Amino acid sequence: METEIRFTHRSLVESSKSGDRNSQYQLYELYVDAMYNIGMRFLGVKEDAEDIVQDSFVDAFKNLHKFKYESTFGAWLKRIVINKSINHLKVRRLPLATINDHEYHLTEEEHKEAVEAVDIQKVKKAIDILPLGYKQIINLYLLEGYDHMEIAEVLDISISTSKSQYHRAKKKLVEIINTL
Repeated sequence: METEIRFTHRSLVESSKSGDRNSQYQLYELYVDAMYNIGMRFLGVKEDAEDIVQDSFVDAFKNLHKFKYESTFGAWLKRIVINKSINHLKVRRLPLATINDHEYHLTEEEHKEAVEAVDIQKVKKAIDILPLGYKQIINLYLLEGYDHMEIAEVLDISISTSKSQYHRAKKKLVEIINTL
């Protein structure tokens, strides 16, 4: 079944590369919900997420000739959505603090003590409550699987800033979860 899906997606991509609108629409239908969810995790505003997803699909279809199957189409599109979401947030100039600006950092033991088995809905709600800068780091690191080097590159910050923001966001997330 997985091979069949991969073949179907590949044939849709190839047809889309030749300008077949029906294939483009089918790809859109396959991925729009997942891409919208990614946009919402980063932006938190329905209209912004919708705009980013639409722009991402337009860019993806314009640049489909550059897609070389080094990853899945979904992973390639996801990268576009994430980058557009981050650029959108950069325009809004969300400040990130460096590690030197803060003296408190969670140690591994403190983190293990602070994090207990938590209801997933509580975690989702707590992530939604996080300030956007923290939410961005949490989304990239925990949910999207980026490492600190990739986050630093994408956000145009230092690796140490990425790490400090992640630790501060994680601490804030634990605080919020404990109040819910």
